[in-house]
Amino acid sequence: MNGNRRSTSVPIPSGRVAAVDYGRKRMGIAICDAERIIASPWPMRQPTGDEKAEAAFFKRLVAEESIVGFVVGLPIHADGSDSKMSVEVERFAVWLGETTARPVAFQDERYTSVEAAGMLAGLGLSRGKKKARADSIAAHIILTAWMEAHVSPRPGDGGAPHEPHEPPPRPGALNG
Repeated sequence: MNGNRRSTSVPIPSGRVAAVDYGRKRMGIAICDAERIIASPWPMRQPTGDEKAEAAFFKRLVAEESIVGFVVGLPIHADGSDSKMSVEVERFAVWLGETTARPVAFQDERYTSVEAAGMLAGLGLSRGKKKARADSIAAHIILTAWMEAHVSPRPGDGGAPHEPHEPPPRPGALNG
């Protein structure tokens, strides 16, 4: 495998990013705001098998949501070695980048399905509804992890990274 394609440090310009939890039957999608503070899961996508329809979907997503880049979850084993799906996901990521003319970064997706299932447990959802939502929640987890790993420094804070969920201090706010 080409180590450069797997790099999570692929430069993605400022703006909205979409994450994809790729699967043959279901794809989870999540999108963040332009400031990369909040990621939101989107409805699960069922691939059609029609490459033209899939290309049209992702091109429309880029245009309608002002997507500047993608983060694709890379399924690897706990020891860091490739899984059977790794090669297929890498092919999908290359296709996605070529189709949308947007950069694509990878994010380790180990345990995201387990974490998503845990988040959905106890909600009283049917098994089918949990499956439909789990992939989008996994994409949300993937995007959140990528955003946290690529936090930009705030102006005037000496270049120190900030927590993505920490709001900036309000002028005149009391400390403590």
